[in-house]
Amino acid sequence: MTTTADEIRGTTHGTAPVPLSVLDLVTVGSGSTATDALRTSVALSRLAESRGFHRYWVAEHHSMPGVASTSPAVILAHLAAHTDRIRLGSGGVMLPNHAPLVIAEQFGTLEAMAPGRVDLGLGRAPGTDGATAAALRRSDRLNEGADDFPEQLAELVRFLDDDFPDGHPYRRIHAVPGPVQATSPGGVQSPHRPPVWLLGSSGFSARLAGSLGLPFAFAHHFSAQNTIPALDLYRESFRPSAALAEPYALIGVSALATDDEKEARRQIMAAALNMVRLRTGRPGLVPTPEEAEAYPFSPMERDFVDSWNANVVHGTADEVRSGLDDLQKRTGADELMITSNAHSGELRLRSYELIADAYGLPRA
Repeated sequence: MTTTADEIRGTTHGTAPVPLSVLDLVTVGSGSTATDALRTSVALSRLAESRGFHRYWVAEHHSMPGVASTSPAVILAHLAAHTDRIRLGSGGVMLPNHAPLVIAEQFGTLEAMAPGRVDLGLGRAPGTDGATAAALRRSDRLNEGADDFPEQLAELVRFLDDDFPDGHPYRRIHAVPGPVQATSPGGVQSPHRPPVWLLGSSGFSARLAGSLGLPFAFAHHFSAQNTIPALDLYRESFRPSAALAEPYALIGVSALATDDEKEARRQIMAAALNMVRLRTGRPGLVPTPEEAEAYPFSPMERDFVDSWNANVVHGTADEVRSGLDDLQKRTGADELMITSNAHSGELRLRSYELIADAYGLPRA
Protein backbone atom coordinates (compact mmCIF):
# COMPACT_ATOMS: atom_id res chain seq x y z
CA MET A 1 0.00 0.00 0.00
CA THR A 2 1.35 3.41 -0.93
CA THR A 3 2.47 5.54 2.02
CA THR A 4 1.82 9.28 2.27
CA ALA A 5 4.21 11.83 3.76
CA ASP A 6 1.78 12.40 6.64
CA GLU A 7 1.88 8.71 7.52
CA ILE A 8 5.68 8.72 7.53
CA ARG A 9 5.98 11.77 9.74
CA GLY A 10 3.50 10.64 12.38
CA THR A 11 1.36 12.98 14.43
CA THR A 12 3.08 14.01 17.67
CA HIS A 13 6.01 16.41 17.69
CA GLY A 14 5.12 19.10 20.22
CA THR A 15 5.56 22.58 18.81
CA ALA A 16 8.27 21.52 16.33
CA PRO A 17 7.30 22.32 12.72
CA VAL A 18 8.34 18.79 11.67
CA PRO A 19 9.17 15.56 13.51
CA LEU A 20 12.48 15.42 15.36
CA SER A 21 14.55 12.24 15.32
CA VAL A 22 17.92 11.00 16.59
CA LEU A 23 21.03 9.91 14.70
CA ASP A 24 23.39 8.07 17.06
CA LEU A 25 27.03 7.63 16.04
CA VAL A 26 27.74 5.72 19.28
CA THR A 27 30.71 7.99 19.95
CA VAL A 28 33.43 6.94 22.38
CA GLY A 29 35.04 9.76 24.34
CA SER A 30 38.59 9.85 25.59
CA GLY A 31 38.74 8.01 28.93
CA SER A 32 35.69 5.84 28.19
CA THR A 33 35.03 2.59 26.32
CA ALA A 34 32.78 1.18 23.62
CA THR A 35 30.80 -0.49 26.41
CA ASP A 36 30.18 2.94 27.95
CA ALA A 37 29.10 4.32 24.56
CA LEU A 38 26.66 1.47 23.95
CA ARG A 39 25.17 1.92 27.41
CA THR A 40 24.66 5.59 26.54
CA SER A 41 22.89 4.50 23.35
CA VAL A 42 20.44 2.40 25.35
CA ALA A 43 19.77 5.31 27.70
CA LEU A 44 19.43 7.70 24.77
CA SER A 45 17.03 5.47 22.86
CA ARG A 46 14.82 5.21 25.93
CA LEU A 47 14.97 8.97 26.50
CA ALA A 48 14.12 9.58 22.83
CA GLU A 49 11.14 7.25 23.07
CA SER A 50 9.86 8.77 26.32
CA ARG A 51 10.16 12.33 24.95
CA GLY A 52 8.43 11.74 21.63
CA PHE A 53 11.32 11.75 19.15
CA HIS A 54 10.06 10.04 16.01
CA ARG A 55 12.82 7.61 15.05
CA TYR A 56 16.29 6.52 16.19
CA TRP A 57 18.94 5.58 13.63
CA VAL A 58 22.51 4.32 13.93
CA ALA A 59 25.14 4.63 11.20
CA GLU A 60 27.70 2.16 9.87
CA HIS A 61 31.33 3.23 10.31
CA HIS A 62 34.54 1.23 10.36
CA SER A 63 38.11 1.55 11.67
CA MET A 64 37.30 4.66 13.73
CA PRO A 65 38.12 4.19 17.43
CA GLY A 66 35.78 7.02 18.43
CA VAL A 67 32.74 5.58 16.62
CA ALA A 68 31.46 2.22 17.88
CA SER A 69 28.66 1.76 15.34
CA THR A 70 30.35 -0.81 13.12
CA SER A 71 27.37 -3.21 13.19
CA PRO A 72 24.03 -1.38 12.93
CA ALA A 73 21.90 -4.54 12.88
CA VAL A 74 23.48 -5.81 16.11
CA ILE A 75 23.01 -2.46 17.86
CA LEU A 76 19.42 -2.14 16.64
CA ALA A 77 18.55 -5.59 17.98
CA HIS A 78 19.89 -4.50 21.36
CA LEU A 79 17.92 -1.25 21.27
CA ALA A 80 14.76 -3.06 20.21
CA ALA A 81 14.97 -5.08 23.42
CA HIS A 82 15.05 -1.86 25.48
CA THR A 83 12.33 0.14 23.70
CA ASP A 84 8.68 -0.42 22.78
CA ARG A 85 7.45 2.21 20.33
CA ILE A 86 10.11 4.38 18.72
CA ARG A 87 11.10 3.57 15.14
CA LEU A 88 14.59 2.08 14.87
CA GLY A 89 16.75 2.05 11.78
CA SER A 90 20.03 2.38 9.96
CA GLY A 91 21.31 5.72 8.90
CA GLY A 92 22.67 3.85 7.21
CA VAL A 93 23.91 0.46 6.18
CA MET A 94 26.54 0.86 3.45
CA LEU A 95 25.15 -1.50 0.81
CA PRO A 96 28.36 -2.05 -1.21
CA ASN A 97 30.03 -3.50 1.91
CA HIS A 98 27.53 -6.38 2.11
CA ALA A 99 25.76 -9.01 0.07
CA PRO A 100 22.12 -7.91 -0.42
CA LEU A 101 20.87 -11.26 0.90
CA VAL A 102 22.73 -10.73 4.19
CA ILE A 103 21.11 -7.31 4.71
CA ALA A 104 17.68 -8.71 3.84
CA GLU A 105 18.15 -11.46 6.42
CA GLN A 106 19.40 -9.08 9.11
CA PHE A 107 16.59 -6.57 8.67
CA GLY A 108 13.99 -9.26 8.20
CA THR A 109 15.10 -10.56 11.60
CA LEU A 110 14.84 -7.07 13.09
CA GLU A 111 11.36 -6.65 11.62
CA ALA A 112 10.32 -9.96 13.20
CA MET A 113 11.68 -8.71 16.55
CA ALA A 114 10.03 -5.28 16.36
CA PRO A 115 7.21 -5.47 13.79
CA GLY A 116 6.28 -2.21 12.16
CA ARG A 117 9.03 -0.05 13.62
CA VAL A 118 12.19 -0.83 11.62
CA ASP A 119 13.67 1.39 8.87
CA LEU A 120 16.36 0.28 6.41
CA GLY A 121 18.43 3.28 5.36
CA LEU A 122 21.05 2.54 2.70
CA GLY A 123 24.14 4.38 1.52
CA ARG A 124 26.64 3.71 -1.24
CA ALA A 125 29.79 5.09 0.42
CA PRO A 126 32.11 2.69 2.30
CA GLY A 127 31.78 4.44 5.67
CA THR A 128 35.55 4.27 6.06
CA ASP A 129 38.87 4.64 4.24
CA GLY A 130 39.79 2.76 1.07
CA ALA A 131 41.99 0.14 2.70
CA THR A 132 39.33 -0.78 5.26
CA ALA A 133 36.68 -0.90 2.54
CA ALA A 134 38.86 -3.32 0.58
CA ALA A 135 39.19 -5.52 3.68
CA LEU A 136 35.42 -5.46 4.20
CA ARG A 137 34.65 -6.36 0.61
CA ARG A 138 37.60 -8.71 0.04
CA SER A 139 38.31 -6.69 -3.09
CA ASP A 140 40.30 -3.64 -4.13
CA ARG A 141 37.74 -2.70 -6.80
CA LEU A 142 36.10 -0.08 -4.64
CA ASN A 143 34.38 1.90 -7.39
CA GLU A 144 32.62 -1.23 -8.56
CA GLY A 145 30.38 -1.29 -5.48
CA ALA A 146 29.34 2.35 -5.86
CA ASP A 147 28.76 2.03 -9.61
CA ASP A 148 26.64 -1.10 -9.11
CA PHE A 149 24.56 0.46 -6.35
CA PRO A 150 21.24 0.62 -8.30
CA GLU A 151 21.56 -3.06 -9.24
CA GLN A 152 22.47 -4.04 -5.68
CA LEU A 153 19.50 -2.04 -4.40
CA ALA A 154 17.10 -3.74 -6.82
CA GLU A 155 18.38 -7.15 -5.73
CA LEU A 156 17.99 -6.29 -2.06
CA VAL A 157 14.40 -5.11 -2.56
CA ARG A 158 13.60 -8.37 -4.37
CA PHE A 159 14.94 -10.32 -1.40
CA LEU A 160 12.97 -8.16 1.04
CA ASP A 161 9.75 -8.67 -0.94
CA ASP A 162 10.53 -12.33 -1.73
CA ASP A 163 9.41 -11.79 -5.33
CA PHE A 164 12.16 -12.73 -7.77
CA PRO A 165 10.43 -13.62 -11.07
CA ASP A 166 10.26 -17.10 -12.54
CA GLY A 167 13.46 -18.02 -14.31
CA HIS A 168 15.66 -15.77 -12.15
CA PRO A 169 18.67 -17.62 -10.68
CA TYR A 170 17.62 -16.46 -7.19
CA ARG A 171 13.95 -17.46 -7.58
CA ARG A 172 14.30 -20.35 -5.14
CA ILE A 173 16.31 -18.36 -2.57
CA HIS A 174 14.41 -16.76 0.31
CA ALA A 175 15.57 -14.25 2.89
CA VAL A 176 14.41 -15.71 6.20
CA PRO A 177 12.64 -14.25 8.14
CA GLY A 178 10.71 -12.82 5.22
CA PRO A 179 7.94 -10.21 5.12
CA VAL A 180 5.90 -10.11 8.31
CA GLN A 181 2.15 -10.64 7.92
CA ALA A 182 0.70 -7.41 9.27
CA THR A 183 -2.99 -7.25 10.17
CA SER A 184 -5.00 -4.11 9.38
CA PRO A 185 -7.78 -2.78 11.66
CA GLY A 186 -10.23 -4.48 9.32
CA GLY A 187 -8.59 -7.84 9.87
CA VAL A 188 -6.93 -8.02 6.43
CA GLN A 189 -3.45 -9.52 6.45
CA SER A 190 -0.74 -8.20 4.12
CA PRO A 191 3.02 -8.69 3.98
CA HIS A 192 5.07 -5.96 5.59
CA ARG A 193 8.82 -5.43 5.50
CA PRO A 194 11.09 -2.55 6.58
CA PRO A 195 10.69 0.54 4.39
CA VAL A 196 13.80 1.37 2.37
CA TRP A 197 15.33 4.84 2.55
CA LEU A 198 18.20 6.11 0.43
CA LEU A 199 20.90 8.21 2.10
CA GLY A 200 23.20 10.63 0.39
CA SER A 201 25.56 13.59 0.58
CA SER A 202 25.40 14.55 -3.11
CA GLY A 203 23.03 14.35 -6.05
CA PHE A 204 23.42 10.69 -7.03
CA SER A 205 21.24 9.14 -4.33
CA ALA A 206 18.89 12.14 -4.41
CA ARG A 207 18.08 11.50 -8.06
CA LEU A 208 17.88 7.74 -7.57
CA ALA A 209 15.57 8.04 -4.55
CA GLY A 210 13.32 10.40 -6.50
CA SER A 211 13.14 8.22 -9.59
CA LEU A 212 12.30 5.15 -7.47
CA GLY A 213 9.77 6.97 -5.30
CA LEU A 214 11.63 6.32 -2.05
CA PRO A 215 12.09 8.53 1.04
CA PHE A 216 15.43 10.33 1.10
CA ALA A 217 17.79 11.27 3.94
CA PHE A 218 20.48 13.87 3.29
CA ALA A 219 23.66 14.22 5.35
CA HIS A 220 23.51 17.98 5.98
CA HIS A 221 25.73 17.52 9.04
CA PHE A 222 28.79 16.89 6.86
CA SER A 223 27.77 18.14 3.41
CA ALA A 224 25.85 21.32 4.11
CA GLN A 225 26.80 23.03 0.85
CA ASN A 226 24.99 20.33 -1.10
CA THR A 227 21.81 20.19 0.98
CA ILE A 228 19.45 22.45 -0.95
CA PRO A 229 20.64 21.36 -4.44
CA ALA A 230 20.23 17.70 -3.47
CA LEU A 231 16.77 18.22 -1.98
CA ASP A 232 15.69 20.18 -5.05
CA LEU A 233 16.95 17.38 -7.28
CA TYR A 234 15.13 14.77 -5.20
CA ARG A 235 11.83 16.63 -5.41
CA GLU A 236 12.21 17.33 -9.14
CA SER A 237 13.06 13.67 -9.82
CA PHE A 238 10.33 12.20 -7.65
CA ARG A 239 7.91 9.72 -9.18
CA PRO A 240 5.11 8.25 -7.04
CA SER A 241 5.61 4.58 -6.31
CA ALA A 242 4.06 1.68 -4.44
CA ALA A 243 6.23 2.75 -1.49
CA LEU A 244 5.55 6.49 -1.37
CA ALA A 245 2.94 8.80 -2.87
CA GLU A 246 4.86 12.08 -2.50
CA PRO A 247 8.42 13.20 -1.72
CA TYR A 248 9.62 12.87 1.85
CA ALA A 249 13.07 14.17 2.82
CA LEU A 250 14.77 14.30 6.19
CA ILE A 251 18.13 15.89 6.85
CA GLY A 252 20.77 14.94 9.38
CA VAL A 253 21.71 17.92 11.53
CA SER A 254 24.55 18.34 14.01
CA ALA A 255 23.10 20.16 17.03
CA LEU A 256 24.21 20.48 20.63
CA ALA A 257 22.24 22.19 23.39
CA THR A 258 23.76 22.88 26.79
CA ASP A 259 22.70 24.80 29.87
CA ASP A 260 25.48 27.30 29.15
CA GLU A 261 26.39 28.73 25.75
CA LYS A 262 30.11 28.73 26.56
CA GLU A 263 30.02 25.00 27.32
CA ALA A 264 28.42 24.34 23.94
CA ARG A 265 31.31 26.12 22.21
CA ARG A 266 33.85 24.10 24.20
CA GLN A 267 32.16 20.83 23.27
CA ILE A 268 31.87 21.52 19.56
CA MET A 269 35.57 22.45 19.45
CA ALA A 270 36.39 19.02 20.85
CA ALA A 271 34.16 17.38 18.22
CA ALA A 272 35.82 19.50 15.52
CA LEU A 273 39.29 18.40 16.68
CA ASN A 274 38.07 14.83 16.38
CA MET A 275 37.14 15.54 12.74
CA VAL A 276 40.51 17.18 12.07
CA ARG A 277 42.26 14.05 13.27
CA LEU A 278 39.97 11.82 11.24
CA ARG A 279 40.44 13.84 8.05
CA THR A 280 44.22 13.81 8.46
CA GLY A 281 44.48 10.06 8.98
CA ARG A 282 44.77 10.14 12.78
CA PRO A 283 41.42 8.80 14.01
CA GLY A 284 41.04 8.36 17.74
CA LEU A 285 38.65 8.72 20.64
CA VAL A 286 36.65 11.94 20.89
CA PRO A 287 38.95 14.35 22.75
CA THR A 288 38.03 16.34 25.83
CA PRO A 289 37.36 20.08 25.56
CA GLU A 290 40.60 20.59 27.49
CA GLU A 291 42.52 18.71 24.81
CA ALA A 292 40.94 20.91 22.14
CA GLU A 293 41.80 24.08 24.04
CA ALA A 294 45.43 23.01 24.27
CA TYR A 295 45.74 21.78 20.68
CA PRO A 296 47.90 23.94 18.35
CA PHE A 297 45.65 24.19 15.29
CA SER A 298 47.50 25.09 12.10
CA PRO A 299 46.01 27.86 9.91
CA MET A 300 44.62 25.21 7.54
CA GLU A 301 43.15 23.24 10.41
CA ARG A 302 41.66 26.39 11.89
CA ASP A 303 39.94 27.15 8.59
CA PHE A 304 38.51 23.63 8.55
CA VAL A 305 37.27 23.95 12.13
CA ASP A 306 35.58 27.29 11.42
CA SER A 307 33.88 25.85 8.35
CA TRP A 308 32.83 22.70 10.20
CA ASN A 309 31.45 24.50 13.26
CA ALA A 310 29.50 26.96 11.10
CA ASN A 311 27.10 24.10 10.34
CA VAL A 312 26.70 22.91 13.94
CA VAL A 313 23.61 24.36 15.62
CA HIS A 314 24.75 24.97 19.18
CA GLY A 315 24.08 27.00 22.29
CA THR A 316 21.29 27.14 24.82
CA ALA A 317 18.06 25.25 24.19
CA ASP A 318 16.32 28.35 22.82
CA GLU A 319 19.26 29.14 20.53
CA VAL A 320 19.28 25.59 19.19
CA ARG A 321 15.54 25.66 18.60
CA SER A 322 15.88 28.90 16.69
CA GLY A 323 18.70 27.48 14.56
CA LEU A 324 16.82 24.27 13.81
CA ASP A 325 13.64 26.15 12.90
CA ASP A 326 15.59 28.39 10.54
CA LEU A 327 17.29 25.41 8.90
CA GLN A 328 13.96 23.64 8.39
CA LYS A 329 12.47 26.73 6.77
CA ARG A 330 15.45 27.17 4.44
CA THR A 331 15.49 23.54 3.31
CA GLY A 332 11.82 22.58 3.53
CA ALA A 333 12.89 19.32 5.18
CA ASP A 334 10.04 17.06 6.24
CA GLU A 335 11.98 15.83 9.29
CA LEU A 336 15.09 16.81 11.24
CA MET A 337 17.36 14.02 12.46
CA ILE A 338 19.63 15.40 15.17
CA THR A 339 23.06 14.12 16.06
CA SER A 340 24.49 15.65 19.24
CA ASN A 341 28.23 15.13 19.41
CA ALA A 342 29.97 15.76 22.71
CA HIS A 343 32.80 14.15 24.63
CA SER A 344 30.61 12.70 27.37
CA GLY A 345 27.48 10.59 27.18
CA GLU A 346 25.91 12.67 29.93
CA LEU A 347 26.16 15.84 27.86
CA ARG A 348 24.68 14.10 24.82
CA LEU A 349 21.71 12.94 26.86
CA ARG A 350 21.29 16.40 28.34
CA SER A 351 21.34 17.96 24.87
CA TYR A 352 18.39 15.88 23.66
CA GLU A 353 16.50 16.56 26.89
CA LEU A 354 16.97 20.31 26.44
CA ILE A 355 15.90 20.17 22.79
CA ALA A 356 12.81 18.17 23.76
CA ASP A 357 11.96 20.76 26.40
CA ALA A 358 12.46 23.63 23.95
CA TYR A 359 9.89 22.09 21.61
CA GLY A 360 7.47 21.01 24.31
CA LEU A 361 7.80 17.35 23.37
CA PRO A 362 5.66 15.15 25.62
CA ARG A 363 6.90 13.21 28.60
CA ALA A 364 5.79 9.58 28.76
